Amino acid sequence: MTVLITGAAGQLGTELCLRSKAHAHSIVAVNHSELDITNESSINALVAHVKPAAIINAAAYTAVDRAETDNAIAFAVNRDGPLYLARACAKANIPLLHVSTDYVFDGKKPTPYLETDTPNPQNVYGQSKLKGEIAVTTTLDKYIILRTAWVFSATGHNFVRTILRLAKERDELSVVADQTGAPTWAGDIAEILLEIVDRIHQGKAVTWGLYHYTGSPATTWHAFSEAICEQALELGMLEKKPLSNLSAHLNIPRPPNARKTAFLRVNIFKKNCAFRKQTGGKAYNKY
Repeated sequence: MTVLITGAAGQLGTELCLRSKAHAHSIVAVNHSELDITNESSINALVAHVKPAAIINAAAYTAVDRAETDNAIAFAVNRDGPLYLARACAKANIPLLHVSTDYVFDGKKPTPYLETDTPNPQNVYGQSKLKGEIAVTTTLDKYIILRTAWVFSATGHNFVRTILRLAKERDELSVVADQTGAPTWAGDIAEILLEIVDRIHQGKAVTWGLYHYTGSPATTWHAFSEAICEQALELGMLEKKPLSNLSAHLNIPRPPNARKTAFLRVNIFKKNCAFRKQTGGKAYNKY
């Protein structure tokens, strides 16, 4: 089974490529320089050439602050790209696995978000990602949309790598504490996507639709930064732990509550198991 992976150079795309060897599939992974997902003719040509049995879209515009002034590109990548991929999948009669975000919500709900909750994005990034979801759901019947949050990995731009860098450069850090979410390792997201592809390949039942998938437990950015620095100190990655202060809320609106149901619904896999991968505690030492 041939699987086409877009956004191969990103943190999720990198993890997908690393793990693909453990799954019996032929992987064609392309980065932005090899495939611009905002170019529909390029997508159609590649799909016609590769003839994949499924597509995993790990490509996205994720610069939340910059999206406010760079909104044309944000919508082109996060809305138009998924639309063009969905059209290509519909034409080839193959499924699309697409990754979305907690930013489609306003974060005001006091309890974890469910898939049935009404989206209400508060910034351009969230609006563009919601439009991408709508493009997929209105174009395809066979799709999985995986909403996740607070993604980190050993590569790319993410909170863990930023905190580690700043902790080495500064004696004091200021981190917001008014946002709650569940740090989610990109490797876990990659694994669950590849497990779904396995089921497609094996002809097993998959219930198509939109699902939430995050790590556990929930925490704040400030507490997360504390855990990162403490473990980095234990592992000898830091000579000393910087002082930690609470900072003011960021200018660009972000969901104060990014908690979601932290497992895929069991009816995807037709068995009584929550595919929830723990990313707390010692999991941070993947860095």
